[in-house]
Amino acid sequence: MTHASTPEGLHKGPIDHVVTHGTFSLDGGTWEVDNNVWVVGDENEVVVIDAAHDPEAIGGIIAGRRVVAVVCTHAHDDHVNQAPRLADTFNAPILLNPAEAPLWEMTHPNRTPDQEITDGQVIKAGGIELRALVTPGHSPGSTCLYAPELKTVFTGDTLFNGGPGATGRSYSSFDTIIDSIRGTLLPLPGDTEVRTGHGDGTTIGSEAPHLEEWIARGH
Repeated sequence: MTHASTPEGLHKGPIDHVVTHGTFSLDGGTWEVDNNVWVVGDENEVVVIDAAHDPEAIGGIIAGRRVVAVVCTHAHDDHVNQAPRLADTFNAPILLNPAEAPLWEMTHPNRTPDQEITDGQVIKAGGIELRALVTPGHSPGSTCLYAPELKTVFTGDTLFNGGPGATGRSYSSFDTIIDSIRGTLLPLPGDTEVRTGHGDGTTIGSEAPHLEEWIARGH
């Protein structure tokens, strides 16, 4: 089940979006999930963020444009399960922070990402610059992508509408995700749109006042 946020034939950026449906599996459990897949760029070239579940739907919003990179915010299977297929289809590299290797290998043991993402690295597509902000906690190398000119940060599963991403499973840490959000995300301008890996978006300004509540609540 998918739906795109822009009408067919009008995929020209700077941000296009499709919701894909599938499963997430870790630590012996499996859950149904809806994932936000983001395509960022212009009418000629794009970056795909988190190639999840449905390559045909993602291809539909790419709409024939050149794919500069398939970027993974982290390596939980619901965010990377179609990364190799999209990368091969569009002749694009897969980018992932190297600390995600143990999680990546659970899904793709016979394929490695093509390039590493490092903190501060800039990925460009269609005149848009996405700056990598490494924000561990939900997973060891979780990485957000900040586009200052779009007043947008793509947070994967690090920050949601209502608080931090889950930290109750393997390779996660509540204290670390709080440090990442406090030190890296909340200092962004308050009007920065937060485009998340699942569910509805929010803004930095809407979330910042609730940090102490999240800490008190715990994971």
